[in-house]
Amino acid sequence: MSFVGASPDEALALSRYETAFRRMGVREVRYAYEPVGAAFFFARELDHDATVLVGDFGGGTSDFSIIRFERHAGELRATPLGRAGVGVAGDAFDYRIIDRLVSPELGKGSSYTSMGKVLPTPNRWYSTFARWDQLALMRASREMRDIRKLARDAVEPEKIERLIEVLDENHGYRLYRSVSKLKEALSFETASEFRFQAGSIDIGAQVSRTDFEAWIAPELGLIEDAVDRALADARLEAAQIERVFLTGGSSLVPAVRELFHRRFPRERIETGAELESIAAGLALMGRERDLSGWTMRAPS
Repeated sequence: MSFVGASPDEALALSRYETAFRRMGVREVRYAYEPVGAAFFFARELDHDATVLVGDFGGGTSDFSIIRFERHAGELRATPLGRAGVGVAGDAFDYRIIDRLVSPELGKGSSYTSMGKVLPTPNRWYSTFARWDQLALMRASREMRDIRKLARDAVEPEKIERLIEVLDENHGYRLYRSVSKLKEALSFETASEFRFQAGSIDIGAQVSRTDFEAWIAPELGLIEDAVDRALADARLEAAQIERVFLTGGSSLVPAVRELFHRRFPRERIETGAELESIAAGLALMGRERDLSGWTMRAPS
């Protein structure tokens, strides 16, 4: 089990889990990797033994598990072979869209005057702004005072005023709905319009799929590296993977799927139930008599 983020602390995270479960009266706790839940969902359809690579593309992480599925006396058995993950997925794609299309209209790259000097607007504000988990905290942060002050000295004050409005009026939800709509559209179309409207804010742009894929190229590289690590962990070559199952909302991004089309024959790649396979697989897993092959106890 691994955790990601600015300062991941596996021991702290697990201790908090254990404390919460104890308070609820749960004495035995077992953990399952998200791709394993998706694998269980997918494996029900297998009619033969197979080595399967499962890719789960969530909001904050992309996780990969390689599992050998075999049936013995009519019972499905799973042997974990390898795994890897990276703290990059849909949220990082959102970041790129906001950074390219929205932040420049809210002051990124602009300037302000101070003591007769022209200085750049702090980029750190926009790094925080473009991350949904931090956006909600900006309004109550100490930096909000600096943002309000800078609006008086900005070379383009209207842009900073837009930033303040988004934060003061809690337009974050509408912003991320606009970003999600663009991502969804570019999964099926070669170009689409981005439109963010809220209060006095109206930001629009025509975006091609090619542009979007260029923006997220660094993240795609990290995802591909994680696939390599999963194969190396399993000590397998791509040719030895008999089936590939991709799930999670970001698996619908064509550039993500293309990573796998380059490595594996298309007929081996399957998708489906992108938004429910993990939850459904975990629920079905709970019906098993023996969970030891699918779950793990917390490391001591």
